[in-house]
Amino acid sequence: MQEPPKKDDVEYWRWQEYRRVMPDKKWKNKDLITAGVDVGSVGSKAAIMIDGEIYSWGIMRTGSNSPDSAKKVLDWAMEGTGLKLDDFKYIVGTGYGRVNVPMANKAITEIACHAKGANYIWGPSVRTVLDVGGQDIKAIRCDETGRVVSFLMNDKCAAGTGRGMEVFSDLLKIPIEQIGEFSLKIDEEPPPVSCTCVAFAKTEAMGLLRKGWSKEKVLAAYTRAMAVRMGNLINRVGLEKELVITGGQSKNIGIVSRIETLLGVKCLPSPNWRQNGLDPMIAGAIGAALLAKALYEKSQKS
Repeated sequence: MQEPPKKDDVEYWRWQEYRRVMPDKKWKNKDLITAGVDVGSVGSKAAIMIDGEIYSWGIMRTGSNSPDSAKKVLDWAMEGTGLKLDDFKYIVGTGYGRVNVPMANKAITEIACHAKGANYIWGPSVRTVLDVGGQDIKAIRCDETGRVVSFLMNDKCAAGTGRGMEVFSDLLKIPIEQIGEFSLKIDEEPPPVSCTCVAFAKTEAMGLLRKGWSKEKVLAAYTRAMAVRMGNLINRVGLEKELVITGGQSKNIGIVSRIETLLGVKCLPSPNWRQNGLDPMIAGAIGAALLAKALYEKSQKS
């Protein structure tokens, strides 16, 4: 019999993988079926749409091989639906590994896809999108159709991203999905950590723990530093209401609440994906699937 993992072997950084098939939706041979496959540096997402409406989606961790990750996550979104690759009229790849999506008809930048996906999830009032990826942050301004007006990206560093949060989750031995909640369990907001590099921020955090800081206080300091960095990027691109956050950190209440405080605005609330809402993590994949529909329809007119 296999022994249970030791306490020290718990993978605190590992977030949940899941999929959804929207209830009461069926597909037929005559339907326009498209897909978006978003291969990120940390997570891979796939969204399947029928005539421009979401049908199913899946989220899983990106492996060492981008083409394999793309295939696995699309297969997972198709699981149990009866769909085959031949049923898709058009597939768009996006994300960090967008050029390595073997079944894609076209690759499109994640900036365009997240803007389009945010427009679909929250509606035409969205004007500013903050996408927190595994390795970078993007502040995007868009119009009422989800078309990109302008954008800015942070420098290539994992601090202030999903990967940076995984490092802190592992260091402090707190499950990553509870990080935001823990960071708010403080009496007074501490100053943010000074380092923008995740390796140095980790060293700084260990020093603070040795000084007697609680895990919650350390997390609050790091989360605040992330929020300041994100807020500065949003201000530089030009904050315009309404603001939404996509990517995994959209679920981090510590990040979201601190950004709202720093900017003096309220983000539009995320849908409840557990109750058949749409997960902000799949915004890029949704946008890719919508752009796939537009590209297919354009090809039929020419």
